[in-house]
Amino acid sequence: MFKTEFSNSIRIRQQAGYIPVVPDIKCKSPKEGDLLRGRDPVATARLLVDEGAPVLSVVTESENFGGSLELLEQVIRETGVPVLRKDFISRREDLIVTRDIGASAILLISSMLNQEQLEYLYEAAIELGLEPLVETHSIAEIQYAAKLGAGLVGINNRNIIELERDDGTVEATASLAAYKPEGCVLISESAIATQADANSAVLAGADAVLVGTSLWQAEDMLTLYAELSQRKS
Repeated sequence: MFKTEFSNSIRIRQQAGYIPVVPDIKCKSPKEGDLLRGRDPVATARLLVDEGAPVLSVVTESENFGGSLELLEQVIRETGVPVLRKDFISRREDLIVTRDIGASAILLISSMLNQEQLEYLYEAAIELGLEPLVETHSIAEIQYAAKLGAGLVGINNRNIIELERDDGTVEATASLAAYKPEGCVLISESAIATQADANSAVLAGADAVLVGTSLWQAEDMLTLYAELSQRKS
């Protein structure tokens, strides 16, 4: 049965007056290198949930980001909040494994799939009970997400084809948010490092922000998380 607990949890946080910040649990960045610096990613995920994170994202791609399915399983088990699996998903089998581990949502990257593949995986995810997050990086991609009827859409401010090594900014969200599908939960992903960035994304039309590297590189991760969550009046 198709569930929307991931997007619902974001809405609840939003309605409470916060900017819903989705922490990205990832071990390394192709651009910045090791992010953990000796920290336990599962323990850190628990701390972020205690700080108010309504949902989590876990990167499972191993070669470039150092993730694993084991990490995903541990985070799901230890935190109790809806979790998004981020990886380069291309097969139905990937969806089945994701569901069986217990994730709530799955990332489908428009720029790495043709429209036929994206539609197939989108429908298969729903059939399996996963909430698909359709990631976009262009007007054509977000318009196709709307055509699919996607209720959960991401705008990646950086170029995933370049493994996010580019210098993208939240301006990507500003330029694309006007095309968001009606009624969807829109997440601005990557390149968000400050409260001003988070507020800019929300003012442009995003409902939430997904933040990874900036949190892991912060002098005090929990303080930055709290700052990003505060709406600036």
